[in-house]
Amino acid sequence: MNYLEKRKITDQLFKYFGIFCTSIGLIVLGVLLFKVFSDGFGRLSLDFFTALPSRFPEKAGILTAWTGTLWIFVLTLLIAIPLGVGAAIYLEEYSKKGFISNVLEVNIANLAGIPSIIYGILGLAIFVRTFHLGESVLSGALILSLLIMPIIVVSTRESLRAVPKTIKEASQAMGASQWQTIWHQLLPAAFPNIITGIILALSRAIGETAPLIMIGALTYVPFVAKTPLDEFTVLPIQIFNWISRPQEGFAINAAAGIIILLTIVFVLNGIAVFIRQRARNKIKW
Repeated sequence: MNYLEKRKITDQLFKYFGIFCTSIGLIVLGVLLFKVFSDGFGRLSLDFFTALPSRFPEKAGILTAWTGTLWIFVLTLLIAIPLGVGAAIYLEEYSKKGFISNVLEVNIANLAGIPSIIYGILGLAIFVRTFHLGESVLSGALILSLLIMPIIVVSTRESLRAVPKTIKEASQAMGASQWQTIWHQLLPAAFPNIITGIILALSRAIGETAPLIMIGALTYVPFVAKTPLDEFTVLPIQIFNWISRPQEGFAINAAAGIIILLTIVFVLNGIAVFIRQRARNKIKW
């Protein structure tokens, strides 16, 4: 048996192994989703969305949780996107290539892989204790912004690099300044990939629990947050609170909350896939 035949057999084995692992994963995911939907779907109602938390499972709702999640989502979006995209533009288009830029690039990539609990400890030390923001919505949004900012920076830089250099060179040849070239040519061309990376990063932020628990986000909040400085809770924390209780009714509530959280994440990921596919069909370099 020669080298090419061995290589072909090895490739086939890896292919079948990958198909097997994917099938097992899909089966497990399907079983889990079936269990969650069968337990929690019947609990979904208007009252479930508009009711405050309660010690009685049949009266408990997610009003404070989904409004807190909305607060966190909007504030994180407003903080992380301008800073992340701006930092990526500076590092890719303005900073001089050298030792410092290489160190920054490596460290930003490493920050994207740091466990989220580390960001929670950092946020507790800086935002809660140093800046005295307390266990507020703003503290949570700042921590999650730090969490997803490296992801946004890396994805934005890769999106800018994917734009053909001929577009940049043609713009500059027509007399456009560097900023005009970035604003009118590079960003529109890279926008679909940039927004895809941002949406995927925000999807991760919505599902995070550890950093928010670390700063003291409450498991029981009997009021809706009205300002960024109010205390809050979010859907993952509310689900964790319910699932840790012994009553079966709270387990059903947790399953309903999981359905809502999964729906939000799937919708965001679906939007990202739709934007990417539409961009591939429209933009052909």
